Amino acid sequence: MIPAKYQHFVFGFILSGLMSFMVSGIATFRTAGLIDGFLMLWITNWLPSWSVAFPTLLLVSPIARRIVAKLVRAEA
Repeated sequence: MIPAKYQHFVFGFILSGLMSFMVSGIATFRTAGLIDGFLMLWITNWLPSWSVAFPTLLLVSPIARRIVAKLVRAEA
């Protein structure tokens, strides 16, 4: 098991992987259509996307949390 202090990184890794997987799949389908070799094309597009998405998520998530904290009122 992974220690709890790394939860932020594990969450970001999984979230960025899933999101980039879906977005790259949609973008690949819209660009190439359902062609022979679509899955391999999708995967080869997804991996570089994930390599950008993961560090971006780690950098941007603290900013997003601060924005959300200002927009959302705490329950009494």
